[in-house]
Amino acid sequence: MPRTCSIASALEVVGERWSLLVLREVFYGVHRFVDIQRNTGAPKDILTKRLTTLVTSGVLEKRSYSEHPPRFEYHATDAGTALRPVLLMLDQWGTRWLPDAPHSETVLLHDCGEVVSAHLECESCHCPIIGTDLTAIEPPTVSPGRDRGRGPHAADHDLDVVRHQGLEPRTR
Repeated sequence: MPRTCSIASALEVVGERWSLLVLREVFYGVHRFVDIQRNTGAPKDILTKRLTTLVTSGVLEKRSYSEHPPRFEYHATDAGTALRPVLLMLDQWGTRWLPDAPHSETVLLHDCGEVVSAHLECESCHCPIIGTDLTAIEPPTVSPGRDRGRGPHAADHDLDVVRHQGLEPRTR
């Protein structure tokens, strides 16, 4: 049976090229179908499907800007805005690891006025996360009936126990 995880669930919504390029355009301030289509090169039928998925999944919202004929703009919701750092990280990854591929000349500035360079850090020790410093821990397996009478969050509690039994954050 395939492993279930939030990554797989997220990819059902945004894990396709055109979806990510739509989000790029929305983050760059492009909101109308015709402009998104021009800037991404997505075929109109595929773009329509991707926009529908992003709207029904709560990543984008449609806002009417014309009644006759009916026309809409697409804007990021809170869930959509939360994906902006993901696209920034993808952009940085592509620039570093695909040096012969075309790169955007667009620069993102933070509110402080400086060029943005995204990185991840551990919330606990504030060390940078580089990937090789992570360990995946499987939750304990629960036999049928084991959680009976222990409440709806028993498995979550078991995972917390596993996380804290001798698994201290690395210090550098």
